Amino acid sequence: MDMSTFPDAFDVAIDDALFWISDNAEGLFDLLRSVLEGSYDGTLWLLQLVPFYVIALIAALLGWRVLNVWFGVAAGVALAICAMMGLWTETMSTLALVVTATVLALTVGIPLGIAAGFLRPLDRFLEPVLDLIQTLPPYIYLLPAIALMGFGPATALVATVVVAMPPAVRLTALGIRMTPREFVELGQASGLTAWQMFTKIRLPFAMPSIMAGINQSLMMAFGMVVIAGIVGSGGLGETIYGAVRTLDIATSINAAIAIVILTMVLDRLTQSAAAYSKGRTA
Repeated sequence: MDMSTFPDAFDVAIDDALFWISDNAEGLFDLLRSVLEGSYDGTLWLLQLVPFYVIALIAALLGWRVLNVWFGVAAGVALAICAMMGLWTETMSTLALVVTATVLALTVGIPLGIAAGFLRPLDRFLEPVLDLIQTLPPYIYLLPAIALMGFGPATALVATVVVAMPPAVRLTALGIRMTPREFVELGQASGLTAWQMFTKIRLPFAMPSIMAGINQSLMMAFGMVVIAGIVGSGGLGETIYGAVRTLDIATSINAAIAIVILTMVLDRLTQSAAAYSKGRTA
């Protein structure tokens, strides 16, 4: 066999497979695109329903409640700065994309992680798959999504969900397996059912790890939405991509600052929630 022809043959096979899937499952992907874009549009509508100062005030109150008053004030002021830079619409678009993608990733990742925590064969099967997902460059996931669903928020959501899901799966499975054996034996001796054992013993002990997975999924989603700007995802990612193409340095810096603000606020809030759940378990 002439190995020099293998790359060309492989590329042709991949292209043919994508064309076949696109031709034979067009209705399915149209439905998926409608559902994803509908979820994104609904989240964005809710975020844009109120003025910017209401969102900033909510962030300030949450920051004060879960961390301290100084972080609350800083979070509110920082979000107000996004509006003063004229990037509030783009900031809310990015937030809608991140929230929608993270919720979808957690909807799949947490149940899958729970199953992997109980089933070692499933965990061993998922390990190399998750390693592969986290090793490949993130923009790779945009290419098949573009081929099957075109440009737009739906493509960005699919790629972001793929990138954001592994931390939730890994840390949820880890949390389930970390339940102290003596508590499991106590539950068995008390005659708890399998469901009661899960909800009253395993889940509370796993909650700090699950919350850490949520935080990491959120951070992975933020990293991906900037890259997803090249497929017309909207928001700050597309703003940065457009500014880079036109060498508009000021706009790119402003958008980068807005992303940093949004990321830091959500990161601190979710980290505080994870610490709170760990304190309750302890």
